[in-house]
Amino acid sequence: MSSPFGSWPSPVSAASVAASSPRIDGARFVGAEIWWGESVPAEKGRVTVRRSSGAEVLRAPWSARSRVHEYGGGAWTADDDGTLYFVDAGDQRVYRQGPAADPLPLTPAGPSHGGLHLRQGRLFAVREDLSTTPHTRGIVEIPTDGSAAEDASAVRVIVQGDGFFAHPALSPDGTRLAWVAWDRGRMPWEGAGVQVAELDGGRPQSIRSRAALQPEWVGEAELVFADDPDGRWGLHRVTLDGVVPAGAPQPVAPADADTGYGLWVLGNRWYRPLDDGRIVAVRTNGRDQIVLIDAQGEVRPIDTPADGHVSIDDARGTSVLLSGNGSRVDPGLWCVDVDSGEIVAVRGGEPVDAQWMPPARSIEVDGPHGAVHAFAYPPTHPEASAPDDELPPYVVLVHGGPTAHVTGASSAAVAFFTSRGIGVLDVNYGGSTGYGRAYRERLDGQWGVVDVDDVIAAARGLADAGLADPERIAIRGGSAGGWTVLSALVRGGAFAAGISRYGVADLRMLAAETHDFEASYLDGLVGPLPESEDVYIERSPLTHTDRIDVPVLLLQGGEDRVVPPSQSEAIRDALAARGVDHEYVLYPSEGHGFRSADTIVDALERELRFLGRVFGFTPRM
Repeated sequence: MSSPFGSWPSPVSAASVAASSPRIDGARFVGAEIWWGESVPAEKGRVTVRRSSGAEVLRAPWSARSRVHEYGGGAWTADDDGTLYFVDAGDQRVYRQGPAADPLPLTPAGPSHGGLHLRQGRLFAVREDLSTTPHTRGIVEIPTDGSAAEDASAVRVIVQGDGFFAHPALSPDGTRLAWVAWDRGRMPWEGAGVQVAELDGGRPQSIRSRAALQPEWVGEAELVFADDPDGRWGLHRVTLDGVVPAGAPQPVAPADADTGYGLWVLGNRWYRPLDDGRIVAVRTNGRDQIVLIDAQGEVRPIDTPADGHVSIDDARGTSVLLSGNGSRVDPGLWCVDVDSGEIVAVRGGEPVDAQWMPPARSIEVDGPHGAVHAFAYPPTHPEASAPDDELPPYVVLVHGGPTAHVTGASSAAVAFFTSRGIGVLDVNYGGSTGYGRAYRERLDGQWGVVDVDDVIAAARGLADAGLADPERIAIRGGSAGGWTVLSALVRGGAFAAGISRYGVADLRMLAAETHDFEASYLDGLVGPLPESEDVYIERSPLTHTDRIDVPVLLLQGGEDRVVPPSQSEAIRDALAARGVDHEYVLYPSEGHGFRSADTIVDALERELRFLGRVFGFTPRM
């Protein structure tokens, strides 16, 4: 069947995209079962907790979602007896729900909580209080008997300040706590340290570290953590004399790969120690690999379906729970025995149909600042083809962050486009994680320059290779990716259309309106204010809307506190004043990122219609 690119019939509907591929939010072994958190798009993104026996543990209207640092994470945990502890999305209090019991509040109203850590029956959390000036955060121990629900003084404060905290970890003997902390003026990948304190009131001691992640105890006196002192995040171990390091941290099986990435959410786990002292870890170099590290530092790869954004959520014996994406399978949750190699798909993880979902091809192109990494998904259909003289349109995807990365994973959202004859190019521009610190720091002071140069280089490389129609390449991104979309349209010449989802338009407005966690992010990406105000003005797409001369689709959440609607609306007003072809859609109940099935469906269908109108094809929904 011959039909123009973009107009091919496809079984991949927007509704099927919204309903597919569970969004896993942590997993645990609980007694003889496996429990996991999962977002439910049909219930406006409510996060429930499910069990492998089939029953739902956390029922509506309860939703386990944290807002600490705005991005949350670590919003639930459980003990082996089946008692659930969770942060409710509505009031951010911590609740306890026993088997066959209703949720009981454990913390008073007011502060938010996240990063829950349960060990030996003791519950720790990261607490954030935005009612104070300045805002305060810290690590707290929460009584599990409910005594603190009405008495804030019953919550034990371990450490507190106006900086940021993550990853509390209780020692096996219950006498010491380790955590990660960083100052208000830095992002965690710029500088974060491991601290340890005696729980009888001793002062916290710092362990030498640069950009630390996830401390874990191995025995009574040894602490392991991920750090980035030499250009790659890797595991390090240190022996403690009480809370004092007995020597400098030593690397564990160094590699040209990262165990760790940007600490955006509190629930990610990049490795897990096993009971016998071995360590299961994620190593990322573009894609993820799971490895087993023995006591002598010998490394053995473990073959798993998951190779993108893998989190090692829990371990018991020789079994580990892995959640994440795969290049040939749907996102999911797997139980993997590291010795026998047995793999059980607990949730999702179904093999994708290569007739409809093309495997991503890793590509590298030369850019003005060095090599640029990307993943290309060509148009794919088992029966349809385009006329011989037609080149396909492409959508260049720009991830958010910008300190984040994509992995070439299979994706129903990608298949939504490729199965209709629209290629997708997913770019890890300079500043992305997963390729080492030098690649990540390429963006320092150069946001709006390096990222734009790199996405343009990737798009032109595809066109120069004869794989894409150079006149029909669009660019699409959200949040920081939306900034790159708008900045690339201002640059002009490379893209025929742009789709910005809750994108940044004005840097000074962002600096004034954004939340605490990212309050100093722009200092590193652009420069400090007020000294760099001229750069903020010059770089901002809003300053140069007169240079945008292609159609633009703007999609925005009404409750977005990271990039408020004022950003998209400012661009909308400027485009309207000049008569530039544009569409603006506000989803009133959405925040930063779309979670509701209705929103996901509407946004995808609008994007497809927009591309069809701009590129001259009639899409089939």
